[in-house]
Amino acid sequence: MKKEFNLKSFLTMLAGMFLISAAVYYIMMPANLVLGSLSGLVLVLVNFIPLKVSTLTFILNAVLLVCGYIFIGKEFGAKTVVTSLLLPVYLWIFEIVTPDVSSLSGNTVIDLACFMVVISMGQALLFNMNASSGGLDVVAKLLNKYLGFKIGESLTIAGFIIACTSIFVYDRETMVVSLIGTYIYGLVLDRYCDGFRIRKKVCILSVKYQEIQEYIVKELHRGATLYHAYGGMGLTERMEVVTILEKSEYGKLLAYIHQADPAAFVTVSTVNEVIGEWNRRR
Repeated sequence: MKKEFNLKSFLTMLAGMFLISAAVYYIMMPANLVLGSLSGLVLVLVNFIPLKVSTLTFILNAVLLVCGYIFIGKEFGAKTVVTSLLLPVYLWIFEIVTPDVSSLSGNTVIDLACFMVVISMGQALLFNMNASSGGLDVVAKLLNKYLGFKIGESLTIAGFIIACTSIFVYDRETMVVSLIGTYIYGLVLDRYCDGFRIRKKVCILSVKYQEIQEYIVKELHRGATLYHAYGGMGLTERMEVVTILEKSEYGKLLAYIHQADPAAFVTVSTVNEVIGEWNRRR
C-alpha cells in the first residue's frame, strides 16, 4: 500500500512539475514576464550571466537546497528536493526539443492569463500532496523561521522584490505587469487549492441509521458521528448520522441512502478544509 502511495506521489510530482516547467519555458520566458518566482529571477539574471536558463535554475535551486538543509533541517522535506531538481531537468529537455520559442499569443496580458492558469494547476497538484516546487518556498521558510514572517507574507515579499528587478532589464510596463501578475497569481493559486480541499458534510436523519453508519465506515472507510436529535414539531427522538466525505464518496453515499431509505432526511454543506485524523484513510 505504501509503495502504491509513493508511486502515485511521484507521478503527481512529475505531472505538477511538468505543468510548471512548461508554463515557465513556453509562456513566461517568451513573454518576458518576471513574476515573483525563482524562474522570474533567472529570467533577469540570464541577461548578465552567460548561462542557459536550465543551468542557472539548477545552480540557484542547489544553493537554496543546501541552505534549506542547513538552516531549516527536518522541516525541509524530501519532496521539495525532488521537485527542485525536476524543474531544471524539464527546462533542459525543453531547450533541446524546442530551442526557439516565441510568445504564445503576442499579447502580454493574454500570455499572463494563460501562464497563471497553467502554473496554478501545477502548483495545486503539488500542494494537494503536501509538496512544493522549491525555489522561493525555501526562502519563505527561512524568513518564517528566523524573522517571524508568515509563509504567505514571505512569499509575497520575495515575489514583489523579484518582480521589481525586471526594471534592470526591461521597461516599466513589464515591471508593472509583473507586479500585478505576481499578486493575481497568488489569488488564482488559492482558488485552485481550495478546489482540492473542498469536502461535503452530510447530516442524515433515518430510521436505518445503523445500516447507513456501517456503510460509511465499512464501505467508504470514513468516520461517522451519531447524535440524539428531537423533532421540533412532535418531539420525536431520532438518531442523526454526521460524516465528512470527498465529492466522489458523497455521490456513493447518496445513491446508497436513496436505495436503503428513500424517506431519509439529508442535509449537505460544504467544508472548505479538514485538518487532522480525517485525512488518514482507515
